[in-house]
Amino acid sequence: MKTVIYNKIEKLLYSSEKFKIQLGLERIFNILKILGNPQEKIKVIHIAGTNGKGSVSTMTAQILNCAGYKTALYTSPHLSKYNERFKINGQDISDEKLYEYIFEIDNTAKKNNIDLSEFELLTATAYKYFYDSKVDFAVMETGLGGRYDAVNVVKQPIITAITSISIDHKDRLGDTIEKISFEKAGIIKSNVPIIVNANNRGLKVFEEIAKQKNAPLFCANKEVNITFENGINYALFDNEKYEFNLWGLHQKQNLSLVLQIIDTLVDNGIKICQKDIIKALKTVYIPARFEYNREKSRIIDGCHNADAAVMLRKNLDFYFPNKDRCWLYGTLSTKEYDKIVNILFNDGDTIYLTDFSNSLSVNPYEIRNKIKKSSKKDIQILSKTENTLNYFSKNSITIITGSFYMIGELLF
Repeated sequence: MKTVIYNKIEKLLYSSEKFKIQLGLERIFNILKILGNPQEKIKVIHIAGTNGKGSVSTMTAQILNCAGYKTALYTSPHLSKYNERFKINGQDISDEKLYEYIFEIDNTAKKNNIDLSEFELLTATAYKYFYDSKVDFAVMETGLGGRYDAVNVVKQPIITAITSISIDHKDRLGDTIEKISFEKAGIIKSNVPIIVNANNRGLKVFEEIAKQKNAPLFCANKEVNITFENGINYALFDNEKYEFNLWGLHQKQNLSLVLQIIDTLVDNGIKICQKDIIKALKTVYIPARFEYNREKSRIIDGCHNADAAVMLRKNLDFYFPNKDRCWLYGTLSTKEYDKIVNILFNDGDTIYLTDFSNSLSVNPYEIRNKIKKSSKKDIQILSKTENTLNYFSKNSITIITGSFYMIGELLF
């Protein structure tokens, strides 16, 4: 439930066109300097990438938390409330505390003629809140890109990591893997370990920039597998099997990357035991990332680009090979939904298309026009997300996917 204070937070963030993204670091550097550069006084683990950065960030934070460290986590976007973006030991910031920080920083910016975007204001809040809370570590997920992203103001993180790279945000990051990789590589810092998967499509770019900056590059090459037995998901590595609360085959490479991050931390004197990793894997939770609700026979997944769509299909084939599929899909106009829908939907699927309360929400009739014609597809249009869940049966697997904003409006 949204409180009076939370409504004030939203009003402040929506004012002065703060929702508009402004790439560049001058404004965020200026406000943080006035605030005493809190980002330079905490141990930051900075994570960028196209797909998987939320999972990698959350797993890393959970392992550190289970190891007894006071650990902050900054992620985006949120599903229901901005508070979700600011966690310390898994707990969201309170409405009162969030308003206090945002109000103070916004006023400070105005007094100094600094015009902060929404994300810059949120990021400045994160760094100041985490510093004031005396966290041991802050795991910071990049918002968009890397080079000009507001999170990328920390000059000396203790580790940087880049997850898988694919085509997304072409208007801002470029239309090739190389261009996008170059933007993500902006988080690489001199003499700071950079960790990537051995099969990362941007590896050559990362290797070149790491060499230029004298940053030691480590490839995560530990073999991780996923198995599903008696309704329980397991991760297999180092010849052992561990219960793993994050479903999905895509978590294999995410977990491999996390394990390399942890190994690098341990090599640098941070005490983390195997039991901490085991506990973290069993308890880690991320909403709307192939999240399964057994009672409602429902999968929730914020699939937002073509590579994520391919992986969602693979996951469904792996976990539910014999289940009929019923889809609810809505998306933003900034996404390549013409490609995504033709990856996701099979002949014989039941498909519900909807819009939601966002200015960039795509009209469901426009989405339908992009789906390749087939007499075997049952495509229906729902107006807005209200009451749409009443249409679904437990006899099939229901997949709610597309925009995180739609998922948040519908379920959270």
